[in-house]
Amino acid sequence: MEVDADRVVSQAEVADAVRRGILAGDLVAGQRLVEAELTESLGASRGAVRAALIDLTHEGLVERIANRGARVRVVSVEEALQITEVRMVVEGLCGAKAAERITDTEIADLQGLGDLMRACVETGDVVGYSRLNQQLHESVIRIAAQPVAAEVISRLRARNVRHQFRLAYRPGRPQISLPQHLAIIEGLAARDPEATQAAVRAHIGSVMDALRDSEHA
Repeated sequence: MEVDADRVVSQAEVADAVRRGILAGDLVAGQRLVEAELTESLGASRGAVRAALIDLTHEGLVERIANRGARVRVVSVEEALQITEVRMVVEGLCGAKAAERITDTEIADLQGLGDLMRACVETGDVVGYSRLNQQLHESVIRIAAQPVAAEVISRLRARNVRHQFRLAYRPGRPQISLPQHLAIIEGLAARDPEATQAAVRAHIGSVMDALRDSEHA
């Protein structure tokens, strides 16, 4: 979470920096967010940090504990399921819109991405596969050109990042999700909105099943 030290950092920039830290896994669930430390590391005023943490509390990313300050909010499996269910609807919409807008170059890029994902599964490169997984989802959202949906998905992902990391590194998960991701790419390549939306929803439904299993593991 680095910001240019030669200028005053705004409340919105503090919120963005903390949000990025949560998404990247640099700030983990339950971790304390000390105002003095954030003020120093980000080069922001104490007031900007305090206001940013209030904004992030309203977003559901941060929680304030009486007499203990703020911390990254801990999300239960039940809430994670609800978040993922909303993602299913919104990302399904993005998949359909992307299928309507996608260019030949973007199709070729996504097919190349699918080949790389397949290679990662074959070689057991879980880290590489996880990175490509994220890249695929981000590409679909970008191609869809739905900024409101993109903002909703970004905030939902930030709230659910701990569970996403756990699932990404679960043994056998890439082998399950690979054909689902390839089906999304196939729908996009065919410029078929209904097939793409169905593939996205099926994939995220599988994520929900994995979340349910993790609750009883």
